[in-house]
Amino acid sequence: MAKTPEGLVKKQIMQILTEHNAYYVTPMTFGFGNSGVADVIAVVKGRFIAIEAKAGKNKPTALQLKNLKAVKDAGGIALVINEHNLDELREALSAL
Repeated sequence: MAKTPEGLVKKQIMQILTEHNAYYVTPMTFGFGNSGVADVIAVVKGRFIAIEAKAGKNKPTALQLKNLKAVKDAGGIALVINEHNLDELREALSAL
């Protein structure tokens, strides 16, 4: 998975989640999956977290943003993380 720039970001996200004793999965969106679901779904200290991984200048699609908003509206935490803002994820997890 870590062969692409986004794959490297996902690998770093999963390392951070592991450091925080998180349960996490990386949903597949083909076949029976749902398009627009975040790249990483996690639970940390009972809090639901959806993380969309991006690299470089890539931005979330409209469908991804809609799903992240639905997570926030339901009381979860929704983040877009790239190689430049990994500390945002660390801060969010440390605040729990």
